[in-house]
Amino acid sequence: MGYFTSLYSSELPHRARTVYMYLSDRSDKEGRCYPAIGTIARELKLSRSTVKRAIIDLEKNGYLTKEQRWRESGGKSSNMFYLKKADTR
Repeated sequence: MGYFTSLYSSELPHRARTVYMYLSDRSDKEGRCYPAIGTIARELKLSRSTVKRAIIDLEKNGYLTKEQRWRESGGKSSNMFYLKKADTR
């Protein structure tokens, strides 16, 4: 059975599937990654708004959780994403 089988058979919009695959490709073996929204949008050739909607879709459906990261100066940094395995959620 393929790694993304449950993702393919889900009711998620294609934007969410695409973003999940992107994040999966960039995550470590624990499923963590922290690309910026702008980086995801640029590399996938999607708008920032579309990427944000995709992340919301993935969170609602249990495919990922996110955590805000902070700089030492107190400013916001990119989010930390924690992916759940597509076939084991």
